[in-house]
Amino acid sequence: MKNQKLAALKAAFPNTIPIMTGFLFLGMTYGVYMRACGFSFLYPFFMSMTIFAGSMEFVACNMLLGAFDPVGAFLMTLMINARHLFYGISMLDKYKGTGLKKIYMIFGLCDETFSINCTAKIPDRIDRGWFMFFVTLLNQIYWVVGTTLGALFGSRLAFSTEELDFVMTAMFVVIFIEQWQKDKKHISEFAGLALSLICLLIFGPDDFILPSMLALLAALTFLRAPIERGGEI
Repeated sequence: MKNQKLAALKAAFPNTIPIMTGFLFLGMTYGVYMRACGFSFLYPFFMSMTIFAGSMEFVACNMLLGAFDPVGAFLMTLMINARHLFYGISMLDKYKGTGLKKIYMIFGLCDETFSINCTAKIPDRIDRGWFMFFVTLLNQIYWVVGTTLGALFGSRLAFSTEELDFVMTAMFVVIFIEQWQKDKKHISEFAGLALSLICLLIFGPDDFILPSMLALLAALTFLRAPIERGGEI
């Protein structure tokens, strides 16, 4: 069992290296931001361990500084992280049969972990459950380390954190290219691009994500048969 876990960890780590780069930079940005708002380094440390939702953690900083509003906080969290509902539905089959590891993998499911666990080609000799578990764990470790380092040391360094969020944009472009190269007919990619663009034009840049997810869910459900025949899922 120990060798099995170690083999899964070794197989998972190379897949998470791009995430490590992005999470360390963005995590440090978040840590610096929290310190600049007057919080102890313990706040970003524990928030990154328990919330583990980058966008929501930035918003939570403003919420902590504002008036007590649990209903508003709940609705804001639901709006920001509603896309995870669709991630979770699509991972039901992949997480089946993984035992108690599934509990943590559900908690730690984020955009980047979802992308890796959906697209990675897991070698036959590697336990699928442990592979996905270590992908999830490593990605959270990167985020926790980044936020803690930023909170501890970032405020003492004279550098600009402006535009660091482009790191994640570049990373998702790379993931999209990799998915494009693996697929044959590119039905899901064209559907994603077209529906996202339509929703962006209709709802605007601040509100298009949730409608895009709903449209994509409907489209991919309807197109499931041709996508499977094309070898895309």
